Amino acid sequence: MNYESIIISPVLSEKSNELREQGKYVFRVDPAASKIEIKEAVRRLFKVKVLDCTVMNVSGKMKRVRGRAGLTSSWKKAIVRLAPGETIKVFEGV
Repeated sequence: MNYESIIISPVLSEKSNELREQGKYVFRVDPAASKIEIKEAVRRLFKVKVLDCTVMNVSGKMKRVRGRAGLTSSWKKAIVRLAPGETIKVFEGV
């Protein structure tokens, strides 16, 4: 699996902005990726030192469309903690 396909997109929310102040960055990742693959992908793509990676599966939510019940897709989320002083410039708006 190549590194560009492991990291799908950053998660931008109020909670992820608070985590970013602690040096943690949140990404939507490929469901088949392991913690080790995610850490290596972040290290190589953004050229930062990764200390820790927490991974969780996010369940889909029930939604109603035109009166019918449906379900949004489930996805995998990774919270990556960087070494002190390290930042990812894409998130910082530089």
